[in-house]
Amino acid sequence: MNRISFQQGMFFGFALIVLLLGGAAVESWLVVERLVEQSRKASDQAINLMAGLQELGERTVDIERSARQYMVVDDPLFRQRFEEHMAQSLALVERMEAHGADSVTPLLGGWRMVAEALRGSLEKGRGQAELTPLLLRQAELNDLLKQAGQRWIETQNSNLLKQLDEKRLELGGRLMAALGGAPLVALAMAWWLIRPVRQLEQAISRLGANRFEEAIQVGGPADLRQLGHRLDWLRLRLAELEADRERSLRHVSHELKTPLTALKEGVALLREEVPGPLGENQREVVDILQHNVAALQQQIENLLGLNAIAFEARRLDIARVDLNKLMAEVVMRRDFHAQSRQLKVSVAISGSAIALLDAEKTAVVLDNLLSNAIDFSPEGGDIHLLASRNGVLCFECIDQGPGIAPDDIERIFDPFVQGQRAAPVPRQGSGVGLSIVRELVRAMGGRVEALPVERGAHFRVELPDES
Repeated sequence: MNRISFQQGMFFGFALIVLLLGGAAVESWLVVERLVEQSRKASDQAINLMAGLQELGERTVDIERSARQYMVVDDPLFRQRFEEHMAQSLALVERMEAHGADSVTPLLGGWRMVAEALRGSLEKGRGQAELTPLLLRQAELNDLLKQAGQRWIETQNSNLLKQLDEKRLELGGRLMAALGGAPLVALAMAWWLIRPVRQLEQAISRLGANRFEEAIQVGGPADLRQLGHRLDWLRLRLAELEADRERSLRHVSHELKTPLTALKEGVALLREEVPGPLGENQREVVDILQHNVAALQQQIENLLGLNAIAFEARRLDIARVDLNKLMAEVVMRRDFHAQSRQLKVSVAISGSAIALLDAEKTAVVLDNLLSNAIDFSPEGGDIHLLASRNGVLCFECIDQGPGIAPDDIERIFDPFVQGQRAAPVPRQGSGVGLSIVRELVRAMGGRVEALPVERGAHFRVELPDES
């Protein structure tokens, strides 16, 4: 089946199921048709046989009447009537023998023998004393024939019912086999098709996690195997691009940091007046240079750190985590920062406190949101860190600061964007904290957003609830 495409496999699978169920249905129809035809033939035979036996009884009465009349009157006309009735009766007996009724045929033979004996006795001019026993025997045979005919009909009906019951069981077995075979075919097709789909899903997950070392192999239909080959080509290409990215980052880091270090040292020498004393205006220029060199160095380190975070974000370590402990540790790390601003940080958890998530990355997300909230909150304000569950695992961070300008809602998570509204106190942030939050949340399969509120900032993080 390796050369069969997905479409051909689906067609063959459905065709086989249709053949199984359709074959059982057609065979059932043919069996019913045969049984109906047999029932019709048996019914016709029964009707003809009973009609013939009834007519034979009537002919026997005519034979007896004409024979007795001939013996009394000795008129050739009555003898002729006797022969006519006898000929018609024998022809009727011959037709009934053709039906092949086992219980009736021997009695019909006996009836013929009695009829021949009666005709012979009449030709020899035997008396009534000799003919009467023959006539009585004929009447007795008629009664026996009716009983035998009734038994034959009952036997035929019984055989037909027995055959019908056998066919019913046989058809039931074949139908159950067809109904059982159809799901087996469906399961086989599902296994044949789902297995490579799962392989594709696993391969894509590995690519998303930057795991390029394992080759991608996909079985199943030819077109899915071809897709697996293309994914393996993509794996190799992504591995090359990732290696190029790392080399580029190392190169940029080296190329920027080396002259920047020299520039920083030069500015430091000027600041320390090693070349000579500085005037007031010169000292001011040197201070500006020193500040901007430090800012540039911080920007480069943040950029490299952001790329490192984006790379590490794809490596998830999912485990059972106690949200109470996790959020308490996050608040504890920022406790001194919050106390310096006389801020009150409250934590609330709604629902079960046990969740399946990446504790380290979730802690980084909450830490960045809490750090932002502390920086932008007014002195003595309140910060709320909340966790809840409603189909998803939801974290919220709410402060009482200046909030986010409407124009900044859509771009606040972009790198190096700090927003239009300034914090109450000077801060050293470079605008990558929320970018890191977005990268980590996306890597965990969730989303983060800033909700529009009248006062302060309200950030909400939604993660898949796999508990």
